[in-house]
This record gives sequence, C-alpha cells and structure tokens, in this order.
Amino acid sequence: MPRLFTGLEIPAEVAEHLGSYSGGLPGARWVDDGDLHITLRFLGDVSIATANEVHAMLEEARPRAPIDIVLDALATFGGDKPRAIYAAVATNPELDDLHAEHERIARHAGLEPETRKFTPHVTLARLGRGIGAESVAHYMSQTGIFARIGFTATRAALFSARASRGGGPYVVEATFPFVLGEE
Repeated sequence: MPRLFTGLEIPAEVAEHLGSYSGGLPGARWVDDGDLHITLRFLGDVSIATANEVHAMLEEARPRAPIDIVLDALATFGGDKPRAIYAAVATNPELDDLHAEHERIARHAGLEPETRKFTPHVTLARLGRGIGAESVAHYMSQTGIFARIGFTATRAALFSARASRGGGPYVVEATFPFVLGEE
C-alpha cells in the first residue's frame, strides 16, 4: 500500500533560500531541500485501487491558472511542546480553493475527511520531545527577520513517502499542470 499525499513542489532556488534557515537547533531533524513541499491533502496508506482513483480524478480536475505563492514568516507548530518549524504561506484564496478541490477528491475516493484546519506551510524541521520551547524560541530569535520569498506554482503533484516517521525522501509520482490561461 503506497503512502501518498498531494502537494506543491518547491522550486530549487526557493528551497536553497529556505535551506539557509537550517541548523542552529541541536536535535532538530532538518528536511532536505529536495523534499520541501506544501502539502495539500495527506492521503495516507491507501490501496492501489484508491491511488489509481485519486490519480484519475486529479487528471480530470478543473483547469486552473498558475498560483502565486508567498512564504512570509517563520513559525512553529506545537506551542509549549514544539514539534515543527515551518515557513508560513501567506493567505491565498486560489491555494485554499485548490486544497478544497483535493479534499473533495480524497473524500470521493472514499477517504475520511481531514479533521485538521488547512494551514499551508513548508515544514523545515521536525522537533523531537527533547527540544523545548525555550530552545526553539532562542533559535527563532537568532534567525532574524524572515526574508519573504515567492514563486509561481504551475502544477500540483501526487507524492509518495516511505512509511516512517518524518516522511522523506518523497517521490513525485505524477504531476497535474495548471494550464488555464496558457496558449
């Protein structure tokens, strides 16, 4: 059973920029530049039949224009028990619409609804239990002001992940170009 998710790839130059934030926090597991992405919908461990159904529906998804993405802040998930450091994606109605479409596709394929609120982001590091809020706050204070960076997403991707905690390496299994407005 493949472990799958849909998402947006991060261009190499943006990944290189984000890579400049890695390091400086002992015990953090930094995501390799090539594995950086924005998850749209985690599908989980699915049967081959479900994977094929999701793939077919993504191929038939409505045409859409490329989406401008802006990463505008460095933040953490987990509050007093931090579990990840990430680059936040600025509010974007087109991205929200794409996420909603991928959620509908997953449900139509028989998957349970996602219960977590969609918070578009790029995970930069995963944090173990031994990394406390004080260490993370110190790291964040040392990074300085986050340099906003943007890119245009021209396609969605269906990724596979190995079945382990922390994911990567990720493999792009299929891509679905955004072609609306192209000639």
